[in-house]
Amino acid sequence: MEDRQYKMVHCYVNGKERAAMVDVRSSLTDMLRNEFGLTSVKKGCEVGECGACAVIIDGDCYDSCIYLAVWAEGKHITTLEGLEGPNGELSDIQQAFVDETAIQCGFCSPGFMLEAHHVLKPGVIYTDDELRKKLSGHLCRCTGYENIMRAVKKTMYQRAGMEMPVEEDRIPLSVPIEDGKVVL
Repeated sequence: MEDRQYKMVHCYVNGKERAAMVDVRSSLTDMLRNEFGLTSVKKGCEVGECGACAVIIDGDCYDSCIYLAVWAEGKHITTLEGLEGPNGELSDIQQAFVDETAIQCGFCSPGFMLEAHHVLKPGVIYTDDELRKKLSGHLCRCTGYENIMRAVKKTMYQRAGMEMPVEEDRIPLSVPIEDGKVVL
């Protein structure tokens, strides 16, 4: 028979005090999903490589699949559900993902949104290369990186109180295509 140890973990999740009895070997991902029903925290690779399980803990972004639940004692944790407004309205980054069609299958979206929310500081403008590096711990299996980058950039410029520069090479979705080529 397997000998298991359990511990009561008290923490703050999306601004609310929470507690759960967890197996000391459980990941924070498992606690958030199984004990608190927060399904925006995805189980992807489970080795800290894909970013689908990203959460913000005391102001820093972490892969919750490699963060033990018992380490969350006393911590303040934010999941994607915590970015919503008091009446369920979308945050700026969530709305940008919708506006820029940056959500395809949606599996990677919560992690990307939390990382973007974390790294985008009001008034700070990053280059495309800097943004790519900051988001590099997240994988999109649908290859939606272009739209994801556009959504993150849109939010970055909004938070800086600036208009996003027009991307000249962007082709609108309504452009006709004949024989596999864009007709202008």
